[in-house]
Amino acid sequence: MFYVYLLASRRHGTLYLGVTNDLVRRVYEHKAKVVPGFTAEYGVDRLVWFEAFEDPSAAIKREKAIKKWRRDWKIRLIEEQNPYWQDLFPEIAGVDGHSGAQAEPARPEPMNADRNGRA
Repeated sequence: MFYVYLLASRRHGTLYLGVTNDLVRRVYEHKAKVVPGFTAEYGVDRLVWFEAFEDPSAAIKREKAIKKWRRDWKIRLIEEQNPYWQDLFPEIAGVDGHSGAQAEPARPEPMNADRNGRA
């Protein structure tokens, strides 16, 4: 499975768009600031939206399309599925939000979006 995902620093904050074949690992790396760079520098580590793809080419094509979008289109895409900009990481990682205990990792389910590249 391949994922296109959007991270945010906060609601309507700084956005980061990426693609990965392991969403849980990759978001964890952003949260832990494993790799120095944009997301570490600007505190962009809240998973607010993602889509799943079987084909890596389709995921890369979708990421490139969204990268060309205006910011307000990306915000609309997020808010259609996640109006309160909640961090989706605990749900997909199987983390208990209260104790921080990690359960068996959940398999991320794709969020609905317009497959024609429109928000």
